[in-house]
Amino acid sequence: MDADFLALPRHALADAALTAAAQAGASYADLRIHAITTESVQMRDGALEAAVTDYEIGLAVRVIVDGTWGFASHAQLDAASAADTARRAVRVATTLAPLNAERIELAPEPVYRDVSWVSSYRVDPFAVPTQDKIEVLADYSVRLLLSDGVDHVSAWLNMAKEQTFYADTFGSTITQQRVRVLPRLDAVAVDPSAGSFESMSTLAPPMGRGWEAVAGDDVWNWSGELAALPSLLAEKAKAPSVVAGPTDLVIDPTNLWLTIHESIGHATEYDRAIGYEAAYAGTSFATPDKLGRMRYGSPVMNVTADRTVEHGLATVGFDDEGVRAQSWDLVRDGVFVGYQLDRVFAPRLGVGRSNGCSYADSAHHVPIQRMANVSLRPGAEDLSTDDLISRVSDGLYIVGDKSWSIDMQRYNFQFTGQRFYRIRNGRLDGQVRDVAYQATTTDFWGAMEAVGGQSTWRLGGAFNCGKAQPGQVAAVSHGCPSALFRGINVLNTREEGGR
Repeated sequence: MDADFLALPRHALADAALTAAAQAGASYADLRIHAITTESVQMRDGALEAAVTDYEIGLAVRVIVDGTWGFASHAQLDAASAADTARRAVRVATTLAPLNAERIELAPEPVYRDVSWVSSYRVDPFAVPTQDKIEVLADYSVRLLLSDGVDHVSAWLNMAKEQTFYADTFGSTITQQRVRVLPRLDAVAVDPSAGSFESMSTLAPPMGRGWEAVAGDDVWNWSGELAALPSLLAEKAKAPSVVAGPTDLVIDPTNLWLTIHESIGHATEYDRAIGYEAAYAGTSFATPDKLGRMRYGSPVMNVTADRTVEHGLATVGFDDEGVRAQSWDLVRDGVFVGYQLDRVFAPRLGVGRSNGCSYADSAHHVPIQRMANVSLRPGAEDLSTDDLISRVSDGLYIVGDKSWSIDMQRYNFQFTGQRFYRIRNGRLDGQVRDVAYQATTTDFWGAMEAVGGQSTWRLGGAFNCGKAQPGQVAAVSHGCPSALFRGINVLNTREEGGR
């Protein structure tokens, strides 16, 4: 834990805020000190375009007054500001009380006194000089630019360090720190005679790790991927266009994680399912009447929400309501069995305890229900990706994520990817392009015939999952093995675009 954050008067601020809230009439209150440091480096063709570091810190107070929430925040970290912020939160609750149609009830949770948690990483990325980061990205860019057929290279590096202190009137006091990194390079090949271009990105996912995931090959094989990418891009640029129609698919974890995020992760957020959240990305087809009854997918489908998996972007020790991180089932043997919940929504569902899904991306935003690391479990049999491909006589193998589209019920969707390989008689037979796959959520997961074993399981994820209004952004990981799907509708995107 960074010494400068530990040196903040955390407990004194908590005492001032919680005492003031109680004296002003709150039956419950919590204080959150939230500091976040972000850094982004962006390069184009090996030249620096931007290097920006931001730092934000503040305190937030939530209260319950006569069953109604109140919230206020402040950038100043002193006892007087903390107490005044608590009193403002009480005034907000009192003002909103006439509009409140349902009294707030918090699910119980054990008290955690003076506990701390730090995410798993080796090298703090913010201890590395910015110049070193620029040099690494420049080196990676030049390796691609020196290859025949690569005309342009864009490189990005995003990093974040998040530090929080939480205290509530139940008696919990929790200090946490976590870091995450997102490195990415895009290579572009231009065909001037045709007036067209093709692109391909590295597959390194964002990770709850430190600088060790960016520099060197210990965590990710950058040398191998950068060496292979130009020839893969050249093959893609010359590849034939796909033939549309029902197709058997083997989908790599580098692509499937995004389908999980959109069709399962968002769909099993309880606030969406009851219509509480709808302004940003819609609600969900997975409504409470279907819990325990609806077949989400085939019997080989087992999906877990997990706030504890090592290096997960949504991994924490405790959420922003003081609930210890947990792991639980969302889909078991293909049946929809669970939701993601916070301390308010757990009682509404009739569940005795929150599963720890409360998060705010800033001291100046109220905590809301956010996504855990939602992951498809591997199969009991350790099937390899090649084993799955061997079961397909005529189909496609899909690698890497790209664009996507899904409706406001998380039900009708289509996804593209980075690389598409034709499968003939159980073997890969060169790339094709202009591919998108399309389905409804339950049809797609119902068509999953087999999943790979633990050896194929990988964590993907996103830095920028958006939700709420005003909008908040959260980072989340999704683990999955390779998987085999039968008879999925494939579109030719060039034909669909009228080209």
